[in-house]
Amino acid sequence: MEEFDDIFRCVREASRGLLTLDDERRSAAIMTLADLVDSHHEELLAANARDLARMDPANPLYDRLQLTPDRLSGIASDLRHVAGLESPVGEEVEHRVLPNGIDLRKVRVPFGVIGVIYEARPNVTFDVFSLCLKSGNACILKGGHDADDSNRAAISLIHEALRLNDIPMDVAVLLPSTHEATAALLGAVGYVDVCIPRGGRRLIDFVRDNARVPVIETGAGVVHAYFDLHGDLEMGRGIIANAKTRRVSVCNALDTLLVHRDRLPDLPALCAPLAEKNVEIHADAEAMAALEGSYPSRLLIPAGDCWDTEWMDYKMGLRTVADAGEAIAHIALHGSGHSETIITEDCETADLFRQLVDASCVYVNLPTSFTDGGQFGLGAEIGISTQKLGPRGPMGLREITTTRYLLTGRGQLRP
Repeated sequence: MEEFDDIFRCVREASRGLLTLDDERRSAAIMTLADLVDSHHEELLAANARDLARMDPANPLYDRLQLTPDRLSGIASDLRHVAGLESPVGEEVEHRVLPNGIDLRKVRVPFGVIGVIYEARPNVTFDVFSLCLKSGNACILKGGHDADDSNRAAISLIHEALRLNDIPMDVAVLLPSTHEATAALLGAVGYVDVCIPRGGRRLIDFVRDNARVPVIETGAGVVHAYFDLHGDLEMGRGIIANAKTRRVSVCNALDTLLVHRDRLPDLPALCAPLAEKNVEIHADAEAMAALEGSYPSRLLIPAGDCWDTEWMDYKMGLRTVADAGEAIAHIALHGSGHSETIITEDCETADLFRQLVDASCVYVNLPTSFTDGGQFGLGAEIGISTQKLGPRGPMGLREITTTRYLLTGRGQLRP
């Protein structure tokens, strides 16, 4: 692991240099990168095509891996948005004068070095770099082998943007896509301040269970929508279809629909937009009976034991519940703490759902597809934290800083 220690040492040293770099320079580098992305579509798409050629298009990760001209334009737009955000570095969180006259201030500062381990998501390379640089952090990136060509093309542009702005390239490093690199990063005590996994449950569990550096858990989403007794049918149709089919491979996509038993007669109309998208529904017996004859039989399957499944595909669980209390109990047992929504016109039921559902994002009459740093006005995101200690929900600039106390006195001595 000595080769990795040398890399980590250089990144740690470069991170110290960022402390004296003003926000104007950091933002200029991000803007330069946005311009480079816009002018290098051909190279980025060619690298991505090599990755795509190695993956089965039926793989749920294929959509996450794929870059298109529109997605590259979106990446460039997100980079410019991040560059234009106000930096949290130096922000005063608290200021007071103690009874003994000591002036105490609490301010935001960078973590220092952030390691991110992620799967087939080349956009993450750009997102993490821009958020880390803007917040004064260096980053060590460890992508999956599925996206290695795409990530190599991305880091090449990142290094060019840094070079053009006279910023050391060691503030952003992409490790080899090997198991040895993962092990080295998870054991980089003294070099890495926090490690963030972005991927499926297996990756997140592995990082949490094997890391010797601090970890912020993100992202695995077993997401629910509950259609209540007092849910509006037309609103529900749109919300459920958007949550399930907007992008099926993302962590905020709907996995299980819970339906109040008294609304089963509305189920064919509620699920009609899903049939248009060929969504395979794994339904319990009551829901199955309600859909038979109206929903395509080839897409209607007995549920079995599927309630803990993050589908990442055009598939969805469907369960009948007696009331909001049973829906909340189901979510408590099978949810992952990511995003949950209720469709209801009853204010008391909505309030109960908000109060009792334990998730980083709880919605009323909205699709869970809104769980996204860009949608929350954060520019981009470094991940969706599902833990309770530290940041929770979409993690933008402020969520990847920490704080320190600054104390100034006139020679006071502690008695």
